[in-house]
Amino acid sequence: MPRREDIKSILLIGSGPIVIGQACEFDYSGTQACRVLKEEGYRVILANSNPATIMTDPDFADATYIEPLRMDVIKEIIEKEAPDALLPTLGGQTALNLARELAEEGILEKNNVELIGADADAIATAEDREKFKVAMTEIGLGVPASGVARNIEEAREIAKKVGLPLIVRPAYILGGKGTGIASTNEEFEQIAERGIEASPINEILIEKSIAGWKEFELEVMRDKADNCVVICSIENLDPMGVHTGDSITVAPAQTLTDAEYQIMRDAAFACLRRVGVETGGSNVQFAVNPSTGEQVVIEMNPRVSRSSALASKATGFPIAKIATQLAIGYTLDEITNDITKETPASFEPSIDYVVTKIPRWTFEKFPGSTGVLGTSMQSVGEVMSIGRTFPESLQKGMRSLENGRRGLNADPGEHKFSEIEDEILISKVGIPTSERLFQLEALLRRGFSIERLYEETSIDPWFIDQISIISEERMALEKQTPEELSPSEWKRAKQIGFSDAQLSFLWGCSLEKVRELREKSGVWPTYKTVDTCAAEFSSETPYHYSTWEDENEVLPSEKPKVIILGAGPNRIGQGIEFDYCCVHASFALSQAGYETVMVNCNPETVSTDYDTSDRLYFEPLTYEDVKNIIDIEKPEAVIVSLGGQTPLKLAGVLPPNLIAGTSPESIDRAEDRENWNQLCAELKIPQPPGGTAKDFQEALEVAKKVGYPVLVRPSYVLGGRAMEIVYDDSQLEKTMDEMTRFGSLGIEGGLSAERPVLIDRFLEDATEVDVDAVRDHEGDVLIGAVMEHVEEAGIHSGDSACVIPPPNLKKEIVELIESNTRKIAEDLDVKGLINVQYAVKDDEVYVIEANPRASRTVPFVAKATGIPLAKIASRVMMNTSLKKLREEGFIQEPVKGDHISVKEAVLPFNRFPEADPVLGPEMRSTGEVMGIDLTPGLAFAKSQIAAGGALPTEGTVFMSLADRDKSSGLEAAKGFLRLGLEIVATGGTAAYLEENGVNVAHRVAKIGEDGTDAVRLIRSGKIQLLVNSPRGRGPRADGDHIRGAAAAEGIPLLTTAAAALAAVEGLTDWKKYPLSVRPLQDYHLGVFKSEVSENE
Repeated sequence: MPRREDIKSILLIGSGPIVIGQACEFDYSGTQACRVLKEEGYRVILANSNPATIMTDPDFADATYIEPLRMDVIKEIIEKEAPDALLPTLGGQTALNLARELAEEGILEKNNVELIGADADAIATAEDREKFKVAMTEIGLGVPASGVARNIEEAREIAKKVGLPLIVRPAYILGGKGTGIASTNEEFEQIAERGIEASPINEILIEKSIAGWKEFELEVMRDKADNCVVICSIENLDPMGVHTGDSITVAPAQTLTDAEYQIMRDAAFACLRRVGVETGGSNVQFAVNPSTGEQVVIEMNPRVSRSSALASKATGFPIAKIATQLAIGYTLDEITNDITKETPASFEPSIDYVVTKIPRWTFEKFPGSTGVLGTSMQSVGEVMSIGRTFPESLQKGMRSLENGRRGLNADPGEHKFSEIEDEILISKVGIPTSERLFQLEALLRRGFSIERLYEETSIDPWFIDQISIISEERMALEKQTPEELSPSEWKRAKQIGFSDAQLSFLWGCSLEKVRELREKSGVWPTYKTVDTCAAEFSSETPYHYSTWEDENEVLPSEKPKVIILGAGPNRIGQGIEFDYCCVHASFALSQAGYETVMVNCNPETVSTDYDTSDRLYFEPLTYEDVKNIIDIEKPEAVIVSLGGQTPLKLAGVLPPNLIAGTSPESIDRAEDRENWNQLCAELKIPQPPGGTAKDFQEALEVAKKVGYPVLVRPSYVLGGRAMEIVYDDSQLEKTMDEMTRFGSLGIEGGLSAERPVLIDRFLEDATEVDVDAVRDHEGDVLIGAVMEHVEEAGIHSGDSACVIPPPNLKKEIVELIESNTRKIAEDLDVKGLINVQYAVKDDEVYVIEANPRASRTVPFVAKATGIPLAKIASRVMMNTSLKKLREEGFIQEPVKGDHISVKEAVLPFNRFPEADPVLGPEMRSTGEVMGIDLTPGLAFAKSQIAAGGALPTEGTVFMSLADRDKSSGLEAAKGFLRLGLEIVATGGTAAYLEENGVNVAHRVAKIGEDGTDAVRLIRSGKIQLLVNSPRGRGPRADGDHIRGAAAAEGIPLLTTAAAALAAVEGLTDWKKYPLSVRPLQDYHLGVFKSEVSENE
């Protein structure tokens, strides 16, 4: 069937900010959808609140609305744009839930908007647990014994009937939020109450727990003509009981017989047809009883999912792109496979390699979290690796994680197990954690049998046997020296996935020596192609992975090449913003005539789409793997400064003549504290007093000299890793002790372990300012933007809201900051991007640090100002001057207009109820949103709605403030009262407010005192907004409990007085002006304040 001609414009809803359970896989799917629809000639309208994504670039849609993803806002966009259709299946759970709300409220029908891709009935059948269970039973598919409850009484009845252990699954949720397994009645009551709250329709499915069964997923597609294909089968290494997003998964499935696979395939198609997904990709999850082979359907997603991104990258089959083509009327047999250029999309992919996905957790960012994996997802990112065998693929994945590990043990990280006795280690391996496979491999070397480990873990014996191949090879290698190894022994070690770094650890020699001896033996990697068809047809697309065989499939080419090193797995402190920069570099340099070569290992991103760059290598970002690619591709340059800390760590070890842009020496000068201090002194730019220390004694001397409070941090880190604000000697001792131990700091591995600790005077109550700029080789500097932070200095810049243009800085202060930035860039001889952070206190400007690389604010600056900094920087790094880029029309003048842009962080505390949700110098946000409007108040209010913390327009504000915040808190309290909100406060805060004429409706008791305490009050649902600033670091138990309760109840929480003042301004403007939405394209042409009308 040809494409639909009756539709002219299509609204796409994105997935919003990166949160746990919904990462950048929807940036990849949304970007593909926008591209396809534009190519097909449709008018594309996009709504998404995330500025860090490629899809919100103004080039990808005709009208790009960076607005909160809430029903009233989408309704406004629909009324303004009048789209013919809404495609909701490429924006994750967020888009699907919004589509359901819009359909239920009659907004789609009233505005004649058709749902394409999946209709409202299909969404309800798949997402509503009761409807799904009935549908599966109707078509004869097995489901676990279960019942559906909408309140706790119904839940108790079902629990009695079904019997413990039970699993609770809320309807319409994301990343397993609110799910849990209960073994006792007490656990069940808690989990059921949490689940009912987590579900937007207050509905939970209670089913017999099948923890310990094997888990599989099939990624399937269906078109209007009822053609169905399986794109990929995926097997979870962890048994049921661990959320699939937190499980190591393997494609294709390894332990199913052909007969079992065919039964599962038929069941998946039957499920797809019954649910009513007419077109597009879906994901069906199964559990298999390891003893009997019985199969049950667990759930299905009627949309592109996290697994779709994995299946896409694993097979080379572009699921999101094809799902979009099916939604506009094509059938699978009419669409040509991009990679082979001759097979149709109805031809099922087959693969002749093994793909492993490993999640990336950041438990170290949340002290107090247990690190135990369960049915609610906790990982923030993932890596994917491709190898010819499972051991090779697994070890490649392990060294891709950017957590200091070099593979499956055989590295310094394994020492933590060597002290543990057998019985303790065997009891640990039964508990699913991020360490489990490392423990399992250690136990195999200690002689534990496969059977015993299967008993303890329920991990299929096949996987344990494969891991034992790694252990046996390691033990054989330890008995030899590298000089003794024959070429075939070298090859075998590499085919089992051992990295040069692991071998250097086992033999106690240098990495250089291992590489030299391996190359002397003639053992080099070969590169194979991902071709969707197991080499049955020739592949037209250069999408490669390394292995250790005889034939190389990399084709020679004549064009000058640039290798761009990607950002690796998403993690806190290193997110999608860096992928955005890498993709922009690829686009800009391709356009300038270079052949671009992308190296990355993250399956969720746009950078690992096979059509983003001219060549793609799906490889770990380690020295060995990158150097091998340099040897085969022979590039003119390698870009290391756009992918965050991951590639930057390689700057010092790769050939210096190949590093594009700012030299490794300059990067080092900015990082090296003594060099940096000297540079600031010579330029006469003030900085907070400080020093460096290697141990507690030295730290004490620095602290005495500069005075408390001090900011303590390691050098060479990203995301404020292990930063602390320290108020006294005993806290300093504890912090220094943590810094010197491997546990807390070494997780990111690399240089920081050998570098001194930096100690600076901490400027309390200063305003923090960020600047992004580009300097070229002729010394010309382009200032992207000066950003003012809402939270005062001391909150990590990645967690603080920031505003363009700066609303409270005097003109001369902004000019001084710009001039200092130019001087610093000049002195460091920057060629490319630089980010400089300042603190402004009493009109004095202090420089805090400079980073000559891409920062996480680059995409936000581009969306706010219309200046594509990353594209400009990538051309500048290849020696094109800013003057020449202006002549080419590549750099436009900054937008003239009155709009204000606010970037706000999105925090994952609802996933880590044990961690204190207070902001500090260590970054904890997973993603960001942007609010854009014509007053600072409106922009801030939109940013809060988009971040999920919509400010209340009525109800009660609970205030509990540290002494230093009370004067600003007083202004905020007066503002809340003016807005008609009621105030309740803790004793000290209430007394201060009342003394200053503010009416406090109720004094809240301290925890443990008589009367209603704060936590009870929050849990009772009587509080709509919480303002609670911590009293420095140290024992402050009440504050922890109060903030923890707010995070658990989902109540907006502000932990600084500055944010409370911004909230008052936001609410004031929200009441004063009507809701209005404008596309980014309009803002980039210039929109003026005169266009805003007040409410009648």
